[in-house]
Amino acid sequence: MKNLNLKSISIACLVLMTSIQSYSQISKAEIMATGLTCSMCSNAINKQLKAMDGVDSVSTDLNTNTFTVYFKKESKIMPKMLKEGVEKAGFFIGSLVITMPSEHLKTEGNKTILVNGSTFVLLNEEPKNSAGETKVRVFDKGYVTQKEYKKLLKTFSKIASYPLDSEDDYHIKSVL
Repeated sequence: MKNLNLKSISIACLVLMTSIQSYSQISKAEIMATGLTCSMCSNAINKQLKAMDGVDSVSTDLNTNTFTVYFKKESKIMPKMLKEGVEKAGFFIGSLVITMPSEHLKTEGNKTILVNGSTFVLLNEEPKNSAGETKVRVFDKGYVTQKEYKKLLKTFSKIASYPLDSEDDYHIKSVL
């Protein structure tokens, strides 16, 4: 009787483990910040990004005000956290391109992808991948300049979720 119960529990655990949805993670983020005037500005952003739990390293290009953030393998950092870090330093994101493993980036026909509990809505075709990774750019308010966002509101007016400004919904396009 004990063996039967143990076997039943083992089978139930196996079924449960295989039914849990696997979430992919962001492996890298390229952030172009706006409002920087000197290397001290860059240092403030760099310090905020490096202090995030899950960040492996940050490299900075002072010529383009771009910060490339590399994440630890099991990091659950989402774009919202990066935005908060840059804003905490006193600046804004002008462009955000994220790189994710391609294996779990399949859409279900409604052009949405679930990543770490957040919804990514495709604004163009299926993500392109190279060497198992996909680069996408985030087009929501706070991830592009104000001027660009005003233009995008008109462009994406047919996408009902775009103007809602949800913190856990990201509107993306694949980039090469």
